[in-house]
Amino acid sequence: MDVRFDQKVIVVTGASTGIGAAIARGFGEAGGKVVVNYRKSAKEAEDVVASIHKAGGEAISVKADVSKAEEVDQLFQKTIDAYGGLDILVNNAGALMQRTPIEEMPEELWDLLYSVNIKSVFLCSKKAIPLLKQRGKGKIINVSSLAAKTGGGGGSVGYASTKGAIATFTKGLAKELAADRILVNAIAPGIITTPLHELSTPEKLRAQLNAGIPLGREGAPEECAGAVLFLCSNSADYITGETIEVNGGILMD
Repeated sequence: MDVRFDQKVIVVTGASTGIGAAIARGFGEAGGKVVVNYRKSAKEAEDVVASIHKAGGEAISVKADVSKAEEVDQLFQKTIDAYGGLDILVNNAGALMQRTPIEEMPEELWDLLYSVNIKSVFLCSKKAIPLLKQRGKGKIINVSSLAAKTGGGGGSVGYASTKGAIATFTKGLAKELAADRILVNAIAPGIITTPLHELSTPEKLRAQLNAGIPLGREGAPEECAGAVLFLCSNSADYITGETIEVNGGILMD
């Protein structure tokens, strides 16, 4: 299956590194016009844009903290200014922050997790919906996690609960937008080789997690991108409200 996104406009949040970067590159290599959103990693975002240009695609980078409504407004306005509309939104921005047991977790950290991981999905979806309706159809993809169903590893209850909220939000929004031909789906990555694990998962815990993967290895960001591109292709036009588990068999539902 040759998946192409020629002339399609795609916003990918949190796209400077890891899974988001792989998703942005995948769309760019498939002919899309990609808006590479970032919050702090400007150089990394520009590297993603450069790689898309090298592959013959179109892309711009836009700095925005997608947990803040005014910056989300700016992100989508810059998208319209550059490309005139929107066809696909990928809500990828999110973070584990740090592993903290609930009894030790400051309220500020809890609020930050929910702001970055789920409020951002609400804000970006709300802004994208009118633009997708103007096209007469569209796709929204949310990035959940294996942790949504397992409760996460040690000290990640807060993170896992935000990813569970994303899974529920995906189903509800899919029902809400079905009549408008806007399909809403999600992917749920398992143990993927990304900066998130480099920063937040101790070696011993990571080894324990990896030992439970039937395929015997961590996943690559590009393997998550493949699932996203499939869901956004015409081949997935009868799929909505679904979450695809990308986890090497560690959880089989």
